[in-house]
Amino acid sequence: MADFHRMRVAPPLLRRVAAELVLLISTGLIVSFLAPFDSSDRPLAWRIVYWVSAIFGGGLIGVAVDEAVRRKVARFWLRLALVCLLMTPLVAAFVVALASAMTGASLSSFQPARLLFEVLLLCVATMTLRQFALGRAPVVVTVERADAPDPTATFRQRLSAKRRAARLVAVEAEDHYLRVHTNVGTELVTARFADALAELDGAPGFRTHRSWWVAADDIEDVRWRRGAGEARLTGGLCVPVSRSNAAALKQAGWR
Repeated sequence: MADFHRMRVAPPLLRRVAAELVLLISTGLIVSFLAPFDSSDRPLAWRIVYWVSAIFGGGLIGVAVDEAVRRKVARFWLRLALVCLLMTPLVAAFVVALASAMTGASLSSFQPARLLFEVLLLCVATMTLRQFALGRAPVVVTVERADAPDPTATFRQRLSAKRRAARLVAVEAEDHYLRVHTNVGTELVTARFADALAELDGAPGFRTHRSWWVAADDIEDVRWRRGAGEARLTGGLCVPVSRSNAAALKQAGWR
């Protein structure tokens, strides 16, 4: 029977930047052909320059705001809403400057309420598309390996028969014991944390703290603060990430 091994692969920084640029420019081109908000009377060339510049510049503002907000807000929809609300006045100011430069319009010709509403609609559309297209989690690649051994099998032999076949989520050191977290509950076993790390050496996972090991596939989000952080795992379990162990997670794409 073929066994499927899942591993997380962090996209290179240049690939990520290229994806952001392509997405913003493509969105600007699409909007220029749709010609919303009374821009249909403008020539196509003008609309392309204007809308690509507006979406690209506004998108960069949104990316910067999102980078700041996501460090404190992990929930997807809440973060998206906050980002759109916070970026709207900044993007509106950028749009006013851009429109004034391209049309010579005075500041008094803009209607603030309408402008903010229209900019908010574009921010929601652009940032929602960005979140779904690019996401914040690392890319998950599934590789098929024929009869690949389970790298956690040796360690799971320490568990009772009830949980021996369960999926390993995390291992927590407690004095001379280990609290093993699985997808069907927790169990306390007598073992040293060093022995557990040795037996899990080939398993896809991270040592996040001096007393924690977590499975890579069960990390849902990581929040960073002053170099350290906290990882949220499957099932709602939150584990600390120490400064000394943060590098491995960041290299895997959890930034």
